Amino acid sequence: MRLDRSIIGIRSPAHTVFVERGRLRFFAKATGQSDPVYSDVAAATAAGHRNLPVPPTFLLCLNAEVPNPFAFLEDLGIDPVTILHGEQSFEYHQPVYAGDLVTFSTAVTDVYDKKGGALEFLVRTTEVTRDGDLVATLSSTVVIREVAGSVSA
Repeated sequence: MRLDRSIIGIRSPAHTVFVERGRLRFFAKATGQSDPVYSDVAAATAAGHRNLPVPPTFLLCLNAEVPNPFAFLEDLGIDPVTILHGEQSFEYHQPVYAGDLVTFSTAVTDVYDKKGGALEFLVRTTEVTRDGDLVATLSSTVVIREVAGSVSA
């Protein structure tokens, strides 16, 4: 498949998610966060937080809270079996806490290839806002590999 650079700027539908304490505690435990600010409200407030703070990378989980996380790729004609995780980065502008309502707005920001087109790279940037204020910027790169016999447009 050849990704056309004209898809740069295409946006996924924005979605809004409520940040729940229970999910933050579960994620903190699952990822080995030993700092009690991620699981104990009293420890979080004693440390100067207004509630449990979002642990590192948790926003990625919330961003995937759509009925079909692969719909955007499928709409571009990309077969999900041909994709690999390339990289991701997180830039936090403000803390995010339990009780926040955050909105995710994602756009394609780059398309390029390597190895003579055998590997194509799709870069997407997500702005995360709370009450209209930017709280984080997430970037992810998906590698689309050429697979013999794959069905892709």
